[in-house]
Amino acid sequence: MSTAVLDREVVRATKPAPRRIPMSRIVGVELRKSFDTRSGFWLLASIGIVSVIATGAVILFAPDSEITYETFATAFGFPMAVILPMIAILSVTSEWSQRTGLTSFTLVPHRGRVITGKAIVALIVGVTSMLAAAAIGAVGNLLGSAILGVDAVWNVSVVEFSYIILANILGMAVGFMLGVLIRNSPGAIVGYFVYSLLLPTITTVLAETQQWFADKQPWVDFNYAQGALFDGDVSGEQWAQLGVTGLFWLVIPLTIGVWSVLRSEVK
Repeated sequence: MSTAVLDREVVRATKPAPRRIPMSRIVGVELRKSFDTRSGFWLLASIGIVSVIATGAVILFAPDSEITYETFATAFGFPMAVILPMIAILSVTSEWSQRTGLTSFTLVPHRGRVITGKAIVALIVGVTSMLAAAAIGAVGNLLGSAILGVDAVWNVSVVEFSYIILANILGMAVGFMLGVLIRNSPGAIVGYFVYSLLLPTITTVLAETQQWFADKQPWVDFNYAQGALFDGDVSGEQWAQLGVTGLFWLVIPLTIGVWSVLRSEVK
């Protein structure tokens, strides 16, 4: 073998580092996941179905004096308060209940980016759903007023409706937090109903029977603090109560849940 060959410098081709997956693609994939399963599809479809049913029920059964936009907003607001948190829960827990988490976190090793993408999708779905329901309610208000021969009453301002959207987004955030914290669909759903139905009953009874708690309820009960948003008029003190209760019932548990997701083994 010639000396020239032995002395020749071996040049190895270096592979370029793969580009980081953009957040827009992660959000797009997580959004598509929301529609891929039959349960997810029908849960999202139920938003429009329930809004139409609620609007029709108001037109059929509400007295003429109650054919106002506020009545329609209230009619579709209560179902939204239940459906939206369920969507947020399933968007997180599906990775563990359907055992796709290992694939997701292998393709995107930075788990925090996947959780952030899921949170963005939950926000998009929540806001879009509320706006769609608001549009259906507006059509119902016009249609109901025309059928009954009364003037259309628009007694919900833009600010008041933005408060309603915020209240539902906070409820959705609680569902998202429980999904991240528990990471099990049945457990997170049961936990949400305990939080949203059982816990307010206990705190209400306690406030009615114990005066010392009645004064402190707005500062410790997140559900109670959110009630001011549905009333459409929030004072500075009520914003402070919402912030304090949200810190203990939402921010701290969500932080613990995200920390657990980032450090736990995915199987």
